[in-house]
Amino acid sequence: MSDGRTSKSVRETGDRRTSRSPYPRAVDELIDQFAKLPGIGRRTAERLAFHILKSSEKEAMGLSQAVADVKRTVRHCSICFNLTDQDPCPICSDERRERGVILVVEQPKDLIALEQTGLHRGVYHVLMGHVSPLDDIGPEDLTMSELLRRIDAPAKNSGGIKVTEVVFGLNPTLEGDGTALMLADEIRKREVTVSRLARGLPSGSQLEYVNKAVLADALQGRQKME
Repeated sequence: MSDGRTSKSVRETGDRRTSRSPYPRAVDELIDQFAKLPGIGRRTAERLAFHILKSSEKEAMGLSQAVADVKRTVRHCSICFNLTDQDPCPICSDERRERGVILVVEQPKDLIALEQTGLHRGVYHVLMGHVSPLDDIGPEDLTMSELLRRIDAPAKNSGGIKVTEVVFGLNPTLEGDGTALMLADEIRKREVTVSRLARGLPSGSQLEYVNKAVLADALQGRQKME
């Protein structure tokens, strides 16, 4: 007759065998790493891992090398904080840009979206987020002081050009608007023009389907018809 300790040991051994992953350790680790990516669940992570397993060694190593290259070579521009593999970034280094006009955005992806329109000929500044007290994100966690430094000291700006206008292109949210207002107060003290991207009704939309916030922006930003 076995004692209680022997029975407990048998149960624990059985639990470990039941909970053990059916995949080899390396595959399980790959799945775990993929599952850490934003928007990737366990099932998607498994599909990605099996895609790597089915790929040729050259393709798999190519992915690995691309990840290593990104971490080794890509950094933030020392002037505008855009992602770049050279410093200053190509936009800040471009003498054809209106480097006295700075368009302020929250993230590098916002900069890319605006740059793809081909309509902004000035330069940029990436704040790396917005002020959000609920998330414990304050001005010191962003690049706000670096933006003000570019205004105060032209030598810190792209091409050593004096800043004449700052355009806010932050997300039209409570946090984005609050961050813009906070910065605008400081920038106006420096006698620099402050503006923001226009907001309002998108072309082709119908009023009955537009939310109140967009309608309010459209009314406040109404323009004279020529």
